Amino acid sequence: MIRALLAFLLLTTPAFAADMSVFVRNQRSDGVALELFSRDSQKVWPGGDKVFLIRPKARKSVPISCEPGERICWGAWVNGDDSVTAGVGPDNDQPCDTCCFICTEHSTETVDLAE
Repeated sequence: MIRALLAFLLLTTPAFAADMSVFVRNQRSDGVALELFSRDSQKVWPGGDKVFLIRPKARKSVPISCEPGERICWGAWVNGDDSVTAGVGPDNDQPCDTCCFICTEHSTETVDLAE
């Protein structure tokens, strides 16, 4: 009976979210918009049809809450011109081998946006 109760509690306890940061260095002379996309679910950060805006030559730390082990990819584009893209792009549909990372509690991932 106790084992059954423990098994039930383990299966019904929600998974905890990990808090991490994404540090974006915009080395471009244009402002950029950036979104983060989960490869394991439908989550998008910041979500709600919003984007992270990073001014030209600026740096910005973006906090996110994600599931430990979740694979996250970034997509960026020139603010106002989504034909100039980096990473997986604004629609999360571009191939990219170097623009994804794994969600890890209390960690920081760096994204460099070059000219």
